[in-house]
Amino acid sequence: MYRKFTLDNGVRVVTERMPSVKSVTVGIWVNVGSRDEETGEEGYSHFIEHMFFKGTRTRSAAQISLEIDALGGEMNAFTGRETTTFYVKVLDQHLDHALALLADLFHHSQFHPKEVEKEKQVVLEEVRMVEDDPEDLVQDLHTEQMLKGHPLGRPILGRPETIQRLRREDLLRFIEAHYHPSQTLISVAGNFEPAGLRRTLDRLFGGFVRWHHPRLSRWPSDVFGGLLVRRKPLQQAHLCLGFRGLPLDDKNRYALHALNAVMGGSVSSRLFQEIRERRGLAYSIYSYAASFSDSGVLTVYAATRPREATRVVELICREIRRIARDGLDRKELQKTKDQMKGSLMLSLESTQSRMSKLAKDELYHGRPLSLAEVTAKIDQLTGHHVHHLARTLLDTSSMSITALGPVSGRALASAIP
Repeated sequence: MYRKFTLDNGVRVVTERMPSVKSVTVGIWVNVGSRDEETGEEGYSHFIEHMFFKGTRTRSAAQISLEIDALGGEMNAFTGRETTTFYVKVLDQHLDHALALLADLFHHSQFHPKEVEKEKQVVLEEVRMVEDDPEDLVQDLHTEQMLKGHPLGRPILGRPETIQRLRREDLLRFIEAHYHPSQTLISVAGNFEPAGLRRTLDRLFGGFVRWHHPRLSRWPSDVFGGLLVRRKPLQQAHLCLGFRGLPLDDKNRYALHALNAVMGGSVSSRLFQEIRERRGLAYSIYSYAASFSDSGVLTVYAATRPREATRVVELICREIRRIARDGLDRKELQKTKDQMKGSLMLSLESTQSRMSKLAKDELYHGRPLSLAEVTAKIDQLTGHHVHHLARTLLDTSSMSITALGPVSGRALASAIP
C-alpha cells in the first residue's frame, strides 16, 4: 500500500508496504546532481557522496562498515546528473538500527580534512578507471559532445584538476547550498509498521533544517550534431551515435521506450540482429534513452574492429532510416509491448527497485504511477505513435557521432548521410 506524508521541516516521505517480504529498503534522495555544479565545482556531488561514508561524530569509517555488515545488510550510494542517493537494505527486524545509521551519515558526517585528501586519490583512481574503460570513456565523450557547454554534458566524476584542488570548506558550502529539506525525499519499500516508521523518521530527520532557500538553476539543454574522433591505440573502435530524446515526464515517453527497444534495447532488436547476429561485425551493440527532467538523448553504442567502423556506422544509419521511414509492423509492435510489460514487472520484484520507482515517480511526476496505469499506457501504444516519434527524432543528417580508437575521422564522415 502506497502512502505519502511530509515531515514538519518539508522532507517528503513516500512508502510502499510489502508484507509478503522480509526485507526493507530505505533511500534518501537529494535533488542535486552533476548538472547543478557551477564551473569549478565539477565532481563535487560525487565526491560528497563518497565522504558521507568516511566517519561521523560517533562512528569511524571502519565502524560504519562493520555495523552494516553485522546487520547482514547493504548500504551504498550513487550520484546521477540530477540526484544523489544514499540507501540501505536490511531485514525488516533491523530497520530502526539501519535508519539510525543512515541518519547519522546524512546529518553528522565530519568531512575530516585528512579523509578528504585521502579520498581525492580514490576518486582520481576512479577517473583513471573510466579512461581505461573504452566503453565508459566514449559514452562520457559522447554526452559532452552532444550537450556542448551544458552542465548535463559534464562527467559525473568531475575533472582531475577540480578534484585535486577542492577543499573541505568547498564541499560543506555546496552541501549548505543544495542539501535542503525541500529538496530531500525519503523513499521506503518493504515490510515495516507504518506508524512506527513515521515516528522514527520524525525523530531522526524532522530536525533537519536550513535557514535559506536552496540554490537551484536548471535550464533545458540543446542537442548538437557533428563528429568527434579521439584516436587511441585500442584493439577495437568504440562508437556512439546520438539523437535528441525526450524529458522524463513527456507524454510520448512510452513510445520512446518502444522505439528504443526496437532499435537496440534487447537481443531481438533490429541493430543487434543485423550487425551482430547476421553480419558478425560487433560483439556489443545496443541503444538506450537517457531522459532528464527537461531534456533527453537517444544513443546507439557499438564496438567493432577498426577497419569495420565505417561499415558499422553505415549499417546503423541504414536501419535507423528504415525505422523512421517505415515504422513497425503489427507483430513487431506487439512483441515490443509484451517485452516492455515483462521487463517492468520483473524489475519491481525487489524492495530496492520498488524504493527507486517510488522516489522517481515522486520527483519527476509528483505522484505514484501504478503498475496498472503504466501497463495500460503501454497497451494503448499504436504503430502510428512510435512511427511519428521515430520520424521526429531519428534524423541521421543532424545526429552526433563520437568515435574512440584507431579510426579515421574522414572515413567516418563519409558514412554520414
